[in-house]
Amino acid sequence: MVDIEVWTEKYRPQKLDDVVGQKHVVDRLKAWVKQGSIPNMLFAGQAGVGKTTIALALAKELFGDHWHENFQETNASDERGINVVRGKIKDFARTLPIGHDFKIVFLDESDALTNEAQQALRRTMEKYARVCRFILSCNYSSHVIEPIQSRCAVFRFKSLSEEDVKIYAERISKGENIKMSADSYKALYEITGGDLRTATNVLQATSAMGDVTKEKLYETVAQARPEDIKKMLETVISGDFKGGRKMLFDMLINQGLAGEDIVKGIYRQLFVIEMSEENRLRLIEKAGEYEFRLNQGGSPEIQLEALLSQFLKK
Repeated sequence: MVDIEVWTEKYRPQKLDDVVGQKHVVDRLKAWVKQGSIPNMLFAGQAGVGKTTIALALAKELFGDHWHENFQETNASDERGINVVRGKIKDFARTLPIGHDFKIVFLDESDALTNEAQQALRRTMEKYARVCRFILSCNYSSHVIEPIQSRCAVFRFKSLSEEDVKIYAERISKGENIKMSADSYKALYEITGGDLRTATNVLQATSAMGDVTKEKLYETVAQARPEDIKKMLETVISGDFKGGRKMLFDMLINQGLAGEDIVKGIYRQLFVIEMSEENRLRLIEKAGEYEFRLNQGGSPEIQLEALLSQFLKK
């Protein structure tokens, strides 16, 4: 049986210098690595922008060969109660580090911890401050209690740019000897929104079909192409509702696209298509309304037709 490597791990940066983007975070961490010490930290930002990767790279540079012994990673979305703080985390934090002055606990998705667990974590951070540092990762820092935030250096991770995604994709394509068309880089960014983890998985899945092209990328993720959405909306706006409806049903039935994905595609096109600002604001509100209806179990065909009909109103 052939063992297929997962590219998200194979191409995960091992050093801070290899990290793509987040320069404002990396530069500060490099300075602390030179000093040999770090404070408690809170990494906040959307998924796939490098929070876990940077924490791992930091540990490897600080601890060298002993990084496994001095680094513990826990996912709070799997273990979110007070027992994981009183047990697993506390047991690791109170033991002495190997070959260094402190060890690191990396708590991923820390905003999923219950309030009771966060209070216990605050006390653990205080009690073992001499021998342990905590790096908390979250999508929403507002879900982390203020007493913990005040004990951490807070880093806001930015969404990665199109250029960042291209640099990372080129690194992978070179390593795997795969060809990517010129427009596939932009498509990869549009599909993933700067999420490098998703971008890497999409790239690996698409490369199984040979050279990577824009068309293959959209086929892999089963998302509507922006130009198809734009053409449908322009057809409706021109007064040809029947023609726009036909394009909609082609996406839903022939292409098998999800209604929620089409709504999101429509929302993105609202900032591209020429229209009055008053109408743009009205349609943004309607897009949000119809997405909610779909999430509540509404029929994709009926709800999306109703949304398209809003484009005929002035």
